[in-house]
Amino acid sequence: MWVLDKPIFLLLLLPIPFLVYLRHFWTKRGGRVMMSTSMWDGEVFRPPATVQSAMLRVAHLAYWLGWVLLVLALAGPTRTTRERIYLTRGIDIMIVLDQSASMAAEDFRPGNRFETARTVITRFIGDRPGDHIGLVGFSAEAALRVPPTLDHDYLRGELARMALMELGDGTAIGMGVALSALHLQAGGAEERVIVLLTDGVNNAGEISPISAAEAAASAGIRIYAIGVGSAREAPIEVRDPETGQLYRGIVRDSYDENALRRIAELSGGQYFTASSAGTLQAVFEAIGTAQTVERRVRIHVRREHVYREILMVALALLLLDFLLRRIVLRVAP
Repeated sequence: MWVLDKPIFLLLLLPIPFLVYLRHFWTKRGGRVMMSTSMWDGEVFRPPATVQSAMLRVAHLAYWLGWVLLVLALAGPTRTTRERIYLTRGIDIMIVLDQSASMAAEDFRPGNRFETARTVITRFIGDRPGDHIGLVGFSAEAALRVPPTLDHDYLRGELARMALMELGDGTAIGMGVALSALHLQAGGAEERVIVLLTDGVNNAGEISPISAAEAAASAGIRIYAIGVGSAREAPIEVRDPETGQLYRGIVRDSYDENALRRIAELSGGQYFTASSAGTLQAVFEAIGTAQTVERRVRIHVRREHVYREILMVALALLLLDFLLRRIVLRVAP
């Protein structure tokens, strides 16, 4: 937001149009010979365009623009920004996203399950500017992409860089939940939450989902488990990032609803099912509404004076006018 500390100085701009008229257009200012051409039937005389005339026009423009900027600098332009400073910590949230091949199923039009999930998660992140949010991906293995952080731009960048099957071919739900719980325990928030999105059945990893959920519950971490995908068959197209091989087929398998419900119940969380892009968005909105804490916030207003920069530009323009007219063109003042 831009403000002027001394806007009264803008009144100095009022006479500038009149001064421009007096200097360049007033017929009685001198320097011009007036003569009647009413009896002349020939072509109208126009002065030829030359480099000198162009430079003179540039000098005139620089001169008046320099004076306008000088007046603007006197008015004290200031850029103000409002910054929220959170005096208490919000909620620590870990997003646990399935990267297995089945997430490429195209039943979440116009995209597939994985693309839709990333879009919805991105919106969710944007709605929670004061919460520390992290990201874990899993398929055959689980990997921490971002620990809980307030740097949401970096988080969104890492989310966009995630790819299907980059952690192998499989579904290690237990490993993803356990890894997320481990990193949430290091945080200092009173409220800690895992949001798990998967469309498959646990078939990889050394830790079972139930064991991971029990460990999270003992640490006071709540889990929201979301089963992604419709019950009908869906076409799939996915490229193996290691070999570049493109796979096409039909997905018939679905997630284990009982297991996901059990994971949520053990931790005091909630189970959701999402069979379309719209229902997945509604699920995240419900989670966002349920997970709120009272925060103490201080608004810090930062003021940055910019008159020095404008003043330097104004002086440079006036100097350009002087150099062009007096040094280069040698025009009398």
